[in-house]
Amino acid sequence: MKVLLYFESEKMLSKSGIGRALEHQKKALKSVGIDYTLDPDDTYDILHINTYGVNSRNMVNKARKAGKKVIYHAHSTEEDFRNSFIGSNQLSPIVKKYLISLYEKADCLITPTPYSKELLEGYGINLPIHAISNGINLKRFAPSPTKEAAFYDYFHLTPQDKVVICVGLFFERKGIIDFVDIARRMPEYTFIWFGHAPLLSIPKNIRQIVKEDHPENVIFPGYIKGKIIEGAYSAADLFFFPSYEETEGIVVLEALASRQNVLVRDIPVYTPWLKNNENCYMANSNEQFQEKISGIVEGLLPDLKEAGFKVAKERSIEQIGLQLKEVYESVLDQTNQLESEA
Repeated sequence: MKVLLYFESEKMLSKSGIGRALEHQKKALKSVGIDYTLDPDDTYDILHINTYGVNSRNMVNKARKAGKKVIYHAHSTEEDFRNSFIGSNQLSPIVKKYLISLYEKADCLITPTPYSKELLEGYGINLPIHAISNGINLKRFAPSPTKEAAFYDYFHLTPQDKVVICVGLFFERKGIIDFVDIARRMPEYTFIWFGHAPLLSIPKNIRQIVKEDHPENVIFPGYIKGKIIEGAYSAADLFFFPSYEETEGIVVLEALASRQNVLVRDIPVYTPWLKNNENCYMANSNEQFQEKISGIVEGLLPDLKEAGFKVAKERSIEQIGLQLKEVYESVLDQTNQLESEA
């Protein structure tokens, strides 16, 4: 068995969750001994496709004509396209139709969570849909004093400073407006939002927040990778992710793998794998978020780091590799069954 992992516009998407998902897929397949290629001209048995551009559609059609099996990794939905770029809400119904037209060309779909599977089933897609996490590299995000020191040094902070972090694109959907509003109410803490999006592509109100309309205790350092961001995950006092819509939220897994306390908005995507007051904290309003942040940072609420880490451990790269292998084999078994019946 050989799998073609196809990823269009890899450089452009490398900073996104989808970009990290590809890296996880490569490591996952390697961990279970599955041969894969990134070269569309190479030989392969299964096309595992992650992207949605014109070249992606052409690649699916080419695979179909060659009699190859196609698995579409459904990272995107209409719901998580909304409240992102300029015009996203107006375009979202068109995006939904386009996504359905692509997904329906596959033999089966993989999507990160039971929630996103439910959304896709609600679109009327009549294909097998497998809910498999994007996974997490536990070794990469293991707490490291060296990485934490690099984080403190970069931001001129000390372990005594109280720090709340978030990681995400500059999208309203990600909760950036709430993040800044809450930071304004809590000037005694430093709030850092890691991530980036081209400023001309986002609505004016979000652009103004990032450029100037935020209090002094909020820092927008842009996209940072490596030991600084990895150190931030474990060194901070809290990972606060107020997103309104996700298909999974790889950054949440990264925080859990870093043995960090996590506070998220109480939205359906986290059912059933995250549980409020058991392996994370959840809230719905800015007032509730503010109360939870204070309680977590000041040590007034129980530490849930180890319980959260168990969630990440269940979604390790190795575990995801085993689940992908099972899906690949089931798709190939369908081919073998049809050939034997013929």
